[in-house]
Amino acid sequence: MLLERDEVLDMAAAAAASARAGGGRWVLLSAPVAGRGRSTALEAIVRQQADGDAMHIGRARGVPEETAFPFGLVRQLFPDDEAVPFSALAGPDEQRLFHGLVTRLARSAAERPALLAVDDLHLADEPSRRWIGYLARRLADVPVLLVLTECADPSGPAPFPPATGVSVALPALSVSAVVRLARAAGLDQQSTVTCVEAGAGNPTLVRALVADLADGPLPLLPSARPRGRYRDAIADWLRREADPCLRHTCLAVAVAAEGGTPADPALLHRLAGLCPSGRPPGERSVRRLSRLLSHPFAREAVLAAAEPQEVGALHTRIAELLDESGAPATAVASRLLHLDRPGEAWMARALAEAAEEALRAGRPAESAGYLRHALSGPLDPQRRAALALRLGALELPNNATAAIRRLHTGLDLHTCHRERATAATALSAALVAGRDPDTALRVLRQASVVADDDELVQVLQTLGALVSSHDNDAWRGAVAGLRALAPTAPPAIEPLVCGLITEYEAGAGLCSAAEALARVRPRLAAPVDPRLRTAWLGSAATLLQWADCLEEARELAALCLPVRPVPPDLTDVGVQCLLSVRAEAALWAGEFDRVIAENAPLVEATAGQGVRLPHLAAMVATARRETGRRAEAWEAVALVGPSGSDSSWEWNELGYARALLHAADGDWQAALDDYLACGAGQSAHDFVSPVATPWRSGAALALVRLGRREEARELAEEELRHARTWGTPRTVGRALRAYAAAVGGKLALGSLTEGADLLRTSPAPVELAETLVDLGRAHLEAGNGRKGRDTLREAHAVARRLAEPVRGPGGQAGGPDAAGRLLDLTEQALRGGGVRNRNGGHALTAAERRVAELAAAGHTNAQISSALCLTHRTVETHLTNAYRKLRIARRTQLVAVL
Repeated sequence: MLLERDEVLDMAAAAAASARAGGGRWVLLSAPVAGRGRSTALEAIVRQQADGDAMHIGRARGVPEETAFPFGLVRQLFPDDEAVPFSALAGPDEQRLFHGLVTRLARSAAERPALLAVDDLHLADEPSRRWIGYLARRLADVPVLLVLTECADPSGPAPFPPATGVSVALPALSVSAVVRLARAAGLDQQSTVTCVEAGAGNPTLVRALVADLADGPLPLLPSARPRGRYRDAIADWLRREADPCLRHTCLAVAVAAEGGTPADPALLHRLAGLCPSGRPPGERSVRRLSRLLSHPFAREAVLAAAEPQEVGALHTRIAELLDESGAPATAVASRLLHLDRPGEAWMARALAEAAEEALRAGRPAESAGYLRHALSGPLDPQRRAALALRLGALELPNNATAAIRRLHTGLDLHTCHRERATAATALSAALVAGRDPDTALRVLRQASVVADDDELVQVLQTLGALVSSHDNDAWRGAVAGLRALAPTAPPAIEPLVCGLITEYEAGAGLCSAAEALARVRPRLAAPVDPRLRTAWLGSAATLLQWADCLEEARELAALCLPVRPVPPDLTDVGVQCLLSVRAEAALWAGEFDRVIAENAPLVEATAGQGVRLPHLAAMVATARRETGRRAEAWEAVALVGPSGSDSSWEWNELGYARALLHAADGDWQAALDDYLACGAGQSAHDFVSPVATPWRSGAALALVRLGRREEARELAEEELRHARTWGTPRTVGRALRAYAAAVGGKLALGSLTEGADLLRTSPAPVELAETLVDLGRAHLEAGNGRKGRDTLREAHAVARRLAEPVRGPGGQAGGPDAAGRLLDLTEQALRGGGVRNRNGGHALTAAERRVAELAAAGHTNAQISSALCLTHRTVETHLTNAYRKLRIARRTQLVAVL
């Protein structure tokens, strides 16, 4: 089926009639790209004129293999003429030959008109092309029709005299023609669209696609390779028809657009100008090729037909041009990834820059890919070491074994003592994350032994002390070393020395929160060695958090922790500390969904990969318990697996979280066992203070449930003594609640009253709600119903505040914290005490609450109507509904219940 070529056939028929009448004509069928149907149209013309044997047919075709042989195409037209030479001729001799051939053709045509069909003139040898031109200039009185095809831009000047012929541009097939072909083959709508888009109106490509799609639909993925006929059609064109410059440009367009992003026209123009031989195609041709190769099928087919070295050279040159133009590093590096290995220094630099750029955008896997490729090329040892360390940090969350090997390589390659110390600290932090503190300490000691700088030795010693906090036996010795170092420690190291000593003393019950703050706060303004900055801030933030200065602690964490989606650097032991502080501070503040959102992805990503984060897992599990998702909480606990021989304090935190979950499940014996195991771990660490894991309070509550009040009282009294030593309202109030549960009666009421008063002054909403529930029940049991009911309502209000949506930047509402456990606890207490919940504002719709809040603030109905763009009737309806839900009758009561 020859579509949309009737005009061409009619024009050829008119030219043939003129030739038979004695007036020779030439017709040139041209198209800027292969596949437009030049050969098919030529064959149709030949068939049309061969009917009835009216014209003698002579055929010739240019082929790439014979382009270098003189007169090769002429010999196809005159196969029996021995006068046609096999070598080029000088000017006069060539003219003599040309004249003789035309004379012979004229004599033959006088007997019967001739049609000379010359296909692919652009591939003909130069002497043959000159003869064709010589003939075209002498056709006026010769009964010859010369029909030629050429792959060339039809907008250029006609190559032959316009008086004797015409140049015809073969247009692309219209969409309707492509649809006709597709429908004739029985293709569905999706396949028809593919033919339209990937065929670009090119008859050869369209027919190949139609044939391929008739065998079944092709994948629509950008990376999917087309089937054979379509791919072979493009490959055949590149191999047989395209001249070197056109082929080069086609490959350049395909390579430049790889990945599906159209290449910049200026870039394509520069690439086309790099053709190794001949004259590059014009800008118009480049744009036309870009349209043809806009579909991934076409690009894949072109790239499949190219030689690997050609594609690599183009990617290299594109990367160079992008680099020179100041393009983003990732755009440069994405080209370099196509090379087997980066062979030049600028390539490694571009890949390293791209890695940082991708990391800042929150794409760590992409960043790691750039660094791996950079390391595959030639690098000097120091540069290789630096990149290996950076890659190790990126690989650590997902493959601890590979990351630690990479960090070992970086350490071994460094020769400078300072650089080796930096590598050693990164490796030791990775080993801590991999739960191998013994090896981490050994790495730091080895780096310290070879260091030739006393201050560097002290830096490594101090960092070693921080790492030692993950090992019970090493921690005591490290603290003793810090005490010895403290009097002579350089000013830039002393803050961390003081911070770690204070952490030990706070845990051991040797100092109060006030004393800890008095040590930390003045030192926050002191200059600190950059190598110790995150470690110092981690220690300071820990103490601030323990002292209930949650906002200050979170501000310190924010100074060093990246903003999502950029991942934290776990090869920094200080960052590990700050992650723990940020998570626990949010948990203590009752921001449960924030705890989950910030930490669950990291805990889940590292699970089973060699990195275990038991403290973060404990925070996630506890937050999920608070939101009523106990099954998910148990999953978080199980993710990190057993502790084995690791004695890090982090496992005590996980054991405490496990005890909380057992308590939530009502399994009080299992809860007691985990509380006691946590306590044993803390005691082995010289940690007796309830500031971190109040295991005695938990155990006392479990013992009360098990009917063992005397044991509960002993633990509660010990807990209260240590809590008063530390002195924060949270620790004392929490301990008083446990003590009250153990003693009961009037002592309990007094303890709970004191605890509630303390907790109201502290950022401890969870502990406050729990204590208020116990206090309200105690009042009810003592016969003080009014106080009991009011206290239970206060507890419910605290729980409801925790369940309100968290407001983000700009006042935007985030997801609700949904404090399910506390809401259930307080509502159950309200029901159990027979208390009518007047503070039911949580039942209001958003619109009702907005109206009620404005009314409570003193605004009239008319003012509310104007402010919210509501009708007066709508305002009245919302207020009526609010009164009903809140069980009030007057506007003045809104303030009290809201």
